[in-house]
Amino acid sequence: MKRFLETGNFAVTEGAIMAGCRLFAGYPITPATEIAEAMSVELPKVGGYYVQAEDECAAMHIAVGAAAGGMKTMTATSGPGFILYADPYGWAIGCEIPIVVLNSQRVGPVSGITGAPGQGEFYNSRYPTQGGNYETIVLAPNSAQEAMELTVEAFYLSERFRTPVTVLADQLITDGLEDISVPETDEEKTAMGMRFVERKVNAGPDFYPPSDAIDIPPVVLGKGTGAMCSDWTPTEEGYDIETVEAHHKHSYRMIYKIRNNRDVITRYEELFLDDDPELIVVAYGTPSRTVKTAVKKAREKGVKVGMIRPVSLWPFPDEAFTRKAIYLTVELLYDGQMVREVQRATPCDSPVHFFGKCGELPTVTELHETFDKLLRGEPLGRIGWEREAW
Repeated sequence: MKRFLETGNFAVTEGAIMAGCRLFAGYPITPATEIAEAMSVELPKVGGYYVQAEDECAAMHIAVGAAAGGMKTMTATSGPGFILYADPYGWAIGCEIPIVVLNSQRVGPVSGITGAPGQGEFYNSRYPTQGGNYETIVLAPNSAQEAMELTVEAFYLSERFRTPVTVLADQLITDGLEDISVPETDEEKTAMGMRFVERKVNAGPDFYPPSDAIDIPPVVLGKGTGAMCSDWTPTEEGYDIETVEAHHKHSYRMIYKIRNNRDVITRYEELFLDDDPELIVVAYGTPSRTVKTAVKKAREKGVKVGMIRPVSLWPFPDEAFTRKAIYLTVELLYDGQMVREVQRATPCDSPVHFFGKCGELPTVTELHETFDKLLRGEPLGRIGWEREAW
């Protein structure tokens, strides 16, 4: 095991190469530029390739093209670049091409504040392209160490599900310096819970089998199937077609290979949920670490509070939200995007409230003041989500 005092960007690079990534295509953007820099140095050492694209759209297209040619590939960006990935991201979904995308969120909208954390791509990561008729997989680390481990997991899931997987980090994770342990042996990787899968090739002759099953290898152009790969609806033989019947079969597979196998994907962390909490706080990414500290300190004072941290954002871990309680979502946003998902997942008579800051983390004191108000039945200081009917 090697230990480093390094950034999350370094950790993501280590995880990607460990998972078998051999091509990275990217365009510089804060706070993900260091991933491109590290990839340009490290990938040639293992026989891989780094490609500097002319813009984000080109970067994603290059990465998707390399994946369709048989390589494990990755790209990384931030919000303004992630939205430019929309067209090739849809191409990868529609053609069922495995690829990993790292998005380090910063304050938005648009360019916003480059060097400050945000969480504005919660829904954008769920719907990263046009047209609907698909499901997505998104994983959210809350530390540099976990960013490395979830990058490995993203490659594992992308291969098994034949789909792009997004690792949704934020600026504090990718830029922050932390203690990182990098495993060197198979035993150390297994002990960390890392899962690996080799790239296999669809033997054809069909472009895809009419099934929502997973573990069907992706098509690699020129090997076996000899089929085309376009952004139109494909037939089983891999030819373009524009009929509702064919598109229904194609979409059904893209949706239900994820919905019917969500147990392979969904992850969450819970704290004090078995100790009858009156208030359950929900947070993901970096703010979840402050929330965890606040919840532990509140428990020491006898406050009946618990916590849920979604690690897989999509599919959303609905199974964690079965308890009747007061819920509070804490996000690096002013608009509170995760609130509606928590409202949807919780029992109907459980009120859901929101605490949001943007560009900086909440403090433990601020969170304790919020916990106390909610447990006393007092409204929060602003017109909040508690007044929304659902």
